[in-house]
Amino acid sequence: MRKSNVHRETTETNVTVGLNLDEYSASGISTQIPFLNHMLDLASRHGHFTLKVDASGDTDVDYHHLMEDIGITLGDAINKAVGDKHGINRYGSASVPMDESLAEVIIDLSGRPYLVYNVSDTSGFLKDLQVSLFEDFFRGLCSHGLFNLHIRLHYGRDTHHIYEAIFKAFGRALSAAAAINPKTKGVPSTKGTL
Repeated sequence: MRKSNVHRETTETNVTVGLNLDEYSASGISTQIPFLNHMLDLASRHGHFTLKVDASGDTDVDYHHLMEDIGITLGDAINKAVGDKHGINRYGSASVPMDESLAEVIIDLSGRPYLVYNVSDTSGFLKDLQVSLFEDFFRGLCSHGLFNLHIRLHYGRDTHHIYEAIFKAFGRALSAAAAINPKTKGVPSTKGTL
């Protein structure tokens, strides 16, 4: 079983993430940000991996520190769970529609962090959550997960649908990239390392 438990505590946040890439059970997610709870649960369900998150922070200030640190901690958990990357597919992609919205996520578990975030109009809010913070979440995620992450919104109108499509696609792309491929011998790179 490829699983990990990571804890991150700062003067601003306290975050614990448990991840099991090889089996799915009901998630347990509590972040003080109800919409993020919903999105992480969707990623877990559609990626068929078990995700537990317990996170609190200085949300009296705003959600920035907590969103970013949850991304960082989840990234660390993914990197730890993937391990030496022997036998993985390495690449994963998914396109997911949600009513009028269509999102695409592509992942390369390359060991090289890079985020391309093509999501138009991030100036709005979902309830009291500033949607521009999702870019900070995903930047922390791939920076600490050590993977290449491309997120592309093809189109969409409803903000809830847009982010639901993104998180479902992320879960599916991660699952595909991290999956063990019996045809892959060792690390899937001509360099011999990732």
